[in-house]
Amino acid sequence: MPSARELDLIDAYEKGELHLASSPDTPLRDDAFAMDDDTKMQLIAQHFREIMHILGLDLSDDSLRGTPDRVAKMYVKEIFSGLNPANKPRVALFDNKYEYQQMLVERDINLHSNCEHHFVPIVGKVHVAYFSSGKVIGLSKINRLVHYYARRPQVQERLTRQIATGLQEALQTRDVAVMVDAAHLCVSMRGVQDHGGSTVTSAYHGLFEQESVRNEFLKYLEIGKNAG
Repeated sequence: MPSARELDLIDAYEKGELHLASSPDTPLRDDAFAMDDDTKMQLIAQHFREIMHILGLDLSDDSLRGTPDRVAKMYVKEIFSGLNPANKPRVALFDNKYEYQQMLVERDINLHSNCEHHFVPIVGKVHVAYFSSGKVIGLSKINRLVHYYARRPQVQERLTRQIATGLQEALQTRDVAVMVDAAHLCVSMRGVQDHGGSTVTSAYHGLFEQESVRNEFLKYLEIGKNAG
């Protein structure tokens, strides 16, 4: 016979309240992209219109009439566009002609994502670093990769791992570090309503597994904070 504690955990799991991340991959159905974007937007608008109706909103009002279509377009074409692999940025590699062998750090990349548990924003900064394996990419491509993985319903731990793996693949190197520092509006807008906290996650691979290299990376981030 399960204990009361075990029964509570079973109940929470069935309700989806444990917030367990089962995989570093975003959970998608096999037929996730069988439907074209126009059809998705049409159906989302239809269902969102029903949600607004259930909430008691007057959809004949000029301000609200177009909201279902705007939300549908925003979901598919903007804030959740990173779900579709077709939208992954194309990254061209270039020879490291400057023979720069030191750590390259890109810090304070703006992060806008959405929590997959409540579909409200996650807002913060992403800091990344890497050592060239003989190839480099344009700096803007790093930002584009970060934004690609952020534009889907996310868990911050998964997002951190996906950015790190994406950069390793793009840069053809294991020597990658990622740090994400973000505020979750599901914490500040609802529930505990804590407005001052942030969540920090990190991923260190290759040379960054060495304490001295990690400390160098963290020192660069501290310099940026002091300069700000």
